[in-house]
Amino acid sequence: MNSFIVKGLVLAGVLIVATLVVIKQMHIDLSDPVNLITFLGAVAIAVLTFGVGAKYMAQMKTDTAGGELAEENWDGIGEYKNELPAGWAWSYVGTMIWAIWYFLWGYPLNAYSQIGEYNQEVKNYNKKFEEIHKNASPEVLKDMGESIFLVQCAPCHGETGDGLSGKAQDFTSRFTKEQVLAVIKNGQHQLKFPLGAMPAGLAQGKDAEAVAEYVANGLKGDAPAAWGTCAGCHGQDGKGNGGSAPDLAGYDLPLVQHVLANGKTGIIGHMPAFPGRFTPVQEKALAAYLSTLKQ
Repeated sequence: MNSFIVKGLVLAGVLIVATLVVIKQMHIDLSDPVNLITFLGAVAIAVLTFGVGAKYMAQMKTDTAGGELAEENWDGIGEYKNELPAGWAWSYVGTMIWAIWYFLWGYPLNAYSQIGEYNQEVKNYNKKFEEIHKNASPEVLKDMGESIFLVQCAPCHGETGDGLSGKAQDFTSRFTKEQVLAVIKNGQHQLKFPLGAMPAGLAQGKDAEAVAEYVANGLKGDAPAAWGTCAGCHGQDGKGNGGSAPDLAGYDLPLVQHVLANGKTGIIGHMPAFPGRFTPVQEKALAAYLSTLKQ
C-alpha cells in the first residue's frame, strides 16, 4: 500500500482514538442512538478525508492530466471534464440521507431540548412572578424598577439616569429644547400610539420655539398660543390623554411600554426595541422608577 495512504489512515486512527478519549472524559453515552450515529459519522468523515486525500496526493506524483477539455478557459488555463470521484458523491448522498433522518426521526425539531426546557422554565417563573407582584405597592415597584434599570438600562443611560453626558436620553428631565424642536420639525412615526403618527411642521418659527421652550421647561407657566395644537393629542396637561399619545410631562407606563416595544430614534441616536424583554409588572416597575428620576 502506498505510504501516503498508510500515513493518512494512521492519522485518521489517531483522531478516532482522541475522539473516544474525549467521549469518555465527558461521559457521553454511546448507547444513545443519536450519539452513536454522530460518532460513527465522525469516524467515516475522518477515514474518508484522510484516505481519499492521501490517495490523490499519491496520484499527483505519478498521474498526468488527461481527458476532454471544457470550452471555457481563463487566460488560457483550461479545465478537464473529469467525473466527480465516486467516494465524494456517495459521501454527499449519505450526508443528505443522514440529515433527513436526523431531523425527522433521530432528533425531531419538536423533541426535548435543554434550551426548550429552559425557555419553559422561564415562562413558568414569569407567570408565577406576575401573580405574586400583580398588586405590588409603589415602594416595591420602585425598588424593583431600580434593580431592572441598573442591570438593563444603566450601561447606556448611566447609573443615575443622566444619559452619560448626552450619549443617551437623560431621565432626570423629559426633553431638551433641541429635542422638542427636532420632533416638531421631523414629526414622530416610531412609537405607534393609538392616535397615530405626529406629522411634521405643526408649528414653525417663533411658535415652534415657544412650544419647545414650554415643554422643555416641564410645561410650567403660561402655555403659548401654539400649545393648543399640541394639546389636541397630548392633552392640556401634556400627559398623553390616558395613553392615546406620548406623555410630554414625564415617563408614564404607556410611554415606557411603547419605547421598549418599538425603539426610539432622535437627535441623540438610536435605541433598539426590546419586545418581550420585560414582563408587564417589570415594565410597570421600570416606569415607576423612571418617574422618580425626573427632577
